[in-house]
Amino acid sequence: MTRPTILEMTDIRKSFGNIAVLKRVAFSLRKGEVHALMGGNGAGKSTLMKILTGVYSRDGGSVLIDGQPVEVHDTAAAERAGVAMIFQEFSLVPTLTVAQNIFLKREPRFAGTPFINGAEMKRQARLILEELGVDIDPDAPVSGLSVGYMQIVEIAKALSKKARILVMDEPTSSLSEAETEALFELVNRLKASGISIVYISHRMAEILKLCDRVTVMRDGETVMTADCADLSVAQIVEAMLGAGNATSFEWKDRQVPATAKPVVQVRNLRLDKRIDDVSFDIKAGEIVGLAGLMGSGRTEIAETIFGRRRAVSGEVLFDGVPVANQADAIARGIALVPEDRRKFGLVLDHSVRDNIILPNLERFTRHLFVQDAVALQTVRDTIRDLAIKTDGPDKLSRLLSGGNQQKIVIGKWLARDPRLLILDEPTIGVDIGAKSEIVETVRAMADRGMAVLVISSELEELMAISDRILVLHGGRIAQDMNRRDVATEEELHHAIQGHSRPQAALGAA
Repeated sequence: MTRPTILEMTDIRKSFGNIAVLKRVAFSLRKGEVHALMGGNGAGKSTLMKILTGVYSRDGGSVLIDGQPVEVHDTAAAERAGVAMIFQEFSLVPTLTVAQNIFLKREPRFAGTPFINGAEMKRQARLILEELGVDIDPDAPVSGLSVGYMQIVEIAKALSKKARILVMDEPTSSLSEAETEALFELVNRLKASGISIVYISHRMAEILKLCDRVTVMRDGETVMTADCADLSVAQIVEAMLGAGNATSFEWKDRQVPATAKPVVQVRNLRLDKRIDDVSFDIKAGEIVGLAGLMGSGRTEIAETIFGRRRAVSGEVLFDGVPVANQADAIARGIALVPEDRRKFGLVLDHSVRDNIILPNLERFTRHLFVQDAVALQTVRDTIRDLAIKTDGPDKLSRLLSGGNQQKIVIGKWLARDPRLLILDEPTIGVDIGAKSEIVETVRAMADRGMAVLVISSELEELMAISDRILVLHGGRIAQDMNRRDVATEEELHHAIQGHSRPQAALGAA
């Protein structure tokens, strides 16, 4: 039996200046449904949801909730209509408790007084958390929570406002595998209770696992709405990119020359309890994937190679010589694209031009002055080579999509022509088209002799890009797998869990 429609957005139009961002978009949501909203960066997903949540006003079209027209001119109006959004960047105050965050600016008061009733606030917070099926202390400071629990507090905050429609933006991008599974269970409980969820994600597997329907947008238009049960990954990708636009997420068997020498050698590295004894080499022209559970120490290894973190024991050799510190690493040709691009990879309020020039200033500076013409040519070359979608070099980086921001971070280091490129979760929050372009860029750099280390939680990505995959487990490199010998993601998944082969194969042996 088809569920009743709770939200109907029809003929939605929005322009910024002369640029039409939304062109007669249609989107509907049923009660108790998880509906995926997909599309490439710049397709219009965020603009559509910002109209729903009152951040932007629409130029045309209608929004109906429970069959009644609503005017959502601001976020307060959206809250009154029962709509809330869980953003990638949480809106929590770390120094406050869970309860204080849930009821921030809406705290229960003692009758007839301006004084906060702390006991009642904790009681109500506990009830909401119990309804969500989670055991979180309302008195716990948010700063001490894991990312997964922070997300649950955001959901509790939305439900405390009587939200009936939740918009979740890339909710699993920073979660471990266990946290992701816990979130899926919570989403299914919310769905069963009648909450309707708009689920924005670029991760195909979780869309097909979790969602009931999917709507795909492309170039500001709705191009497909269908039941997830009737779709394949290939059909969704075709809808997102357009017919005939292939992706690079198929593995290519690359030949690393037998005479290639190691660029970096990690020897008996010990950092803490997680990293006890790690050793491996990466040759010139080789793409090595580093796989492991979230929290296994992958990022810490990358930061140690880059000279940002000091080892307890062991060493990192670059061309046979120890790496002294970060400045030494950069000067010798090591580059790191960090996991959190917005926090560590970009100066968001600076232009595309400034971000690309910043780590390369010494190349463009002569007698204390920047050679603008030379610098600008490098910036334009980077924009062209990486297909960065921007109005121009002076566009503020924060105004670009996630995929284009990531290309800037990669581009600024490629402008230095590094000999070792370290990519930590390079495609988080990046659409399939931009992922494909990044993969092609990495392959091209490796073909020119650059050594590459890729860290990713997305097994599909590691399987597509790597020549060799190192599996980190128990503080050591548990397996060094030639990509030719890894047939399926399942095999890699079991290796990460500590099994040498999938359990079914072990039982048959």
